[in-house]
Amino acid sequence: MINGSILETVAAQLFTSARTHNGWLEKPVANLLLEQAIEMAKWGPTSANCSPLRVLFIKSPDAKARLKPALAPANLQKTLAAPVTAILAYDLDFAEHLPRLYPATDARSWFMGNEGLIFETAFRNGTLQAAYFLIALRSLGLDVGPMSGFDKEMVDAEFFVGTQIKSNFLMNIGYGDQSQLYPRGPRFDFHEIAEII
Repeated sequence: MINGSILETVAAQLFTSARTHNGWLEKPVANLLLEQAIEMAKWGPTSANCSPLRVLFIKSPDAKARLKPALAPANLQKTLAAPVTAILAYDLDFAEHLPRLYPATDARSWFMGNEGLIFETAFRNGTLQAAYFLIALRSLGLDVGPMSGFDKEMVDAEFFVGTQIKSNFLMNIGYGDQSQLYPRGPRFDFHEIAEII
């Protein structure tokens, strides 16, 4: 049985006290932490273990300069200031890896020629894995700022040309500057979003 105070501490770090950050301290993020977060997140469930998430970490000034033209104006400064920006993407060629990742049956055949199912599976499960990744980052003491507000086609052409990898959303990663947080927004109550029948 988990101690109540430990459970509250963990819940606070991952959910109830964690915030979406827009400002960043000038403190670098070690590559080892990014690797650890990926290692943790990869164990979360996906359908047929399809694992379509692909992550490109933008850290260097040159890489930030390549990303800059695709950013919406409102996301420009906070992204350039973040120690790391992750492009969270999904691979439409995920089924090619199913003989290795899901050897229990011929899962690859489920997707051949079915473009709609390929997209739906890659997008849904890639997004799910990106959420696992966000939680993994928070568990390692990092702050995050997930966001839309960028030109996906431009990002794909710049970073994923010649592949079937498609960008989903961006996530700034680092150590958040608490002084730049907005007041926390309200959330729905249980009965407004859930029902038990």
